[in-house]
Amino acid sequence: MPANAIALPVIFVVVVALLILLRSIRIANEWQRAVVLRLGRFDRLGGPGLYLVIPLLEQVTTIIDNRVQTTSITAEQALTRDTVAVGVDAIVFWQVTDARAAAINIANYREAIERVAQTTLREMIGSTDLQRLLSDRQAADEKLRASITSKTSTWGVAAVSVEIRDVAIPKELQDAMSRQAQAEREKMARVTLASAEQEIARQVLEAAKLYDSNPTALRLRQMNLLYEMNKERGTTVLIPTDMASSLGAVVALNKAMQAPPGG
Repeated sequence: MPANAIALPVIFVVVVALLILLRSIRIANEWQRAVVLRLGRFDRLGGPGLYLVIPLLEQVTTIIDNRVQTTSITAEQALTRDTVAVGVDAIVFWQVTDARAAAINIANYREAIERVAQTTLREMIGSTDLQRLLSDRQAADEKLRASITSKTSTWGVAAVSVEIRDVAIPKELQDAMSRQAQAEREKMARVTLASAEQEIARQVLEAAKLYDSNPTALRLRQMNLLYEMNKERGTTVLIPTDMASSLGAVVALNKAMQAPPGG
């Protein structure tokens, strides 16, 4: 048999083998997982890196991205538990934790996570008072994350975190809340002032008791007050009381201090 006749079938087999090998070699990135089905049934996850697929028997149906994804959700005119219409914007950070479940248990996990997050946001708003929603964002974020994850765990998807960006309330309610906050501040200021007055009155009462038990201390205090008044105003003040005689020295001293030199 001629050599050319033998070489042609060999070359054909080699070419076919190379084509099959080329069709079998697949590459997945570090963050990707390939869902491989064999005869229509789940067989394995391919990747990351190089993996092989048997032509005709196996096929890659889905490439799953394992990186953290973000989805924006909004709820407009949603009623809180105390029946206040608010608008809430939030961002959901989610990730596929089970590539097999994400490919087999649900048709479109990206769309599903968005719909679930949207409805869960409204449910959370409806079960929370406005004051708590405004004052404790972290609790609301955690409540949303846990609720979303509980609904999507069977799909192999989990909410990593949820962050509420903004809570919009009606302008009329904003004005009312501003007036309430101002009234609360005024109330606290009045309470602080009353507490200070009580403390002053308590100290004055203690001083009065001390002066009552020691008349000499009272006279010394009166003399000190007169001296301070004369020093600031430059005038002499006389008080007609039984202590006038004891103040004579102070009055004379003040006059001497005010008299011109050599007078």
